[in-house]
Amino acid sequence: MDVQDLRALAKRRWRVAIQLSAVVFAVYFGFIFAVAFAKEAMAAQIVPGVSIGIVLGALVIVGAWVTTWIYVRWANTHFDTGVEGGRK
Repeated sequence: MDVQDLRALAKRRWRVAIQLSAVVFAVYFGFIFAVAFAKEAMAAQIVPGVSIGIVLGALVIVGAWVTTWIYVRWANTHFDTGVEGGRK
């Protein structure tokens, strides 16, 4: 693997990381804005003791886990194999 291939791989990794970070950013701040500006909707009870806000808050956490999993899977299949291919 030459320097150009390595730079292209690093650029792709950066692009994936930025895209996934933007997703997490949008989900998190979307939730924060919903809490700030749609209090009544967020307080609506789905079942006694569980509001929409609680469910959405849990989904924000799960979304962060999912985006992390997506990045790790991408890195393992594309980035690591590309770097390993360059060492041989």
